[in-house]
Amino acid sequence: MLFELKKIVILLFTVYNYMIIAYILLSWFPNARGSSIGQFLGKIVEPYLSIFRRFIPPIGGMLDISPIVAFIALRFIQSGVMFIIDSFA
Repeated sequence: MLFELKKIVILLFTVYNYMIIAYILLSWFPNARGSSIGQFLGKIVEPYLSIFRRFIPPIGGMLDISPIVAFIALRFIQSGVMFIIDSFA
């Protein structure tokens, strides 16, 4: 039972990581975030990324490193969730 739960949690975190990557890649193409896929990803990813953008300004006005910090934080959150699941075993 717990093994399946761990697999589901890992899958969900992996999918969310890929969604963040896709959203970041869309920023490289003009008007891509205005597409239906870009808007969908924005609704899911932007609330999480905006937490980090409040504290980490873009470097030189162009380079946004907040997604890197968001990935690191997401990894810590995943580790914490996995630790909680393992503690029930």
